[in-house]
Amino acid sequence: MTREEIKQAVIDIISEVLPDDDCSQLEPEKDLREQLDLDSMDFLDIVMELRKQYGVEVPEEDYPQLASLQSSVDYLEPKLKDK
Repeated sequence: MTREEIKQAVIDIISEVLPDDDCSQLEPEKDLREQLDLDSMDFLDIVMELRKQYGVEVPEEDYPQLASLQSSVDYLEPKLKDK
């Protein structure tokens, strides 16, 4: 997957978890929790969807690396490069 495909995949998952939020204007560098009505359960749902849809395991100690859209892409890129 390319960086753009990974970014879109993350946005699509966020849209599934938070269907009432507009993800079209997300700022890549800004914390997702600041931009969206994202609580801990929503975040876990996003992590679970990454595992379910793409087979990506995200250990709990790596959760901070998924704080922003940009950091999520950076973290997921090596894990999804062959997908």
